Amino acid sequence: MSAQGSPYPSGPPSGRGDNAPKGANPLRRTSDRLECWLRHILMVVLVAGLPAAAVSAGLASYEASMRTVRAQTAERHQVIARLTAGVTSDDERAKQPAQVRWTDADGDVRTGAALVKPGTPKGATVRVWVTRDGTLTSPPANTLNATTSGWMVGGMTAFGVAVGSHAAWAGIRLVLDRRRYARWDAEWDLVEPQWSARFRR
Repeated sequence: MSAQGSPYPSGPPSGRGDNAPKGANPLRRTSDRLECWLRHILMVVLVAGLPAAAVSAGLASYEASMRTVRAQTAERHQVIARLTAGVTSDDERAKQPAQVRWTDADGDVRTGAALVKPGTPKGATVRVWVTRDGTLTSPPANTLNATTSGWMVGGMTAFGVAVGSHAAWAGIRLVLDRRRYARWDAEWDLVEPQWSARFRR
């Protein structure tokens, strides 16, 4: 048979559904369209919201830590003190509390307990941190502490946003799937008697 007498059109086959409008899949349910929109919304929240939330939380934590650094630096200072007794310990790595004595700016002699390396002899000088009223205290926080705090809070916030988005998506899928299963059960209750009747003939 020649090409002119063929019942089929010549040329490449046309694509299926070329004239169908985009998104007009007859099998696509309302829940499918809703799921698609919600997935897009969560993706926008994850892509745009995660960095914004992490940076904001990290900067807020850094600024708060820097205020603490400035306050502690202003109210604490180092003085030179002398050990009133030697320090001995079986653990040579861990510092041990020891009695020290120093003279403050007013000329008053003060004593207190400070952490000192084991093996430090009596009378050795050590540097200790004191407050304005002469109370022994720990060293003030520094910028490294503030930076570390900012990164940790920012990272935890990013993790929380990611976990929250995943949990929200899992919850949405669970609700939609339950509704789909319920509709399938209802439709099957209508169709199943007709199918069963065909096999009972």
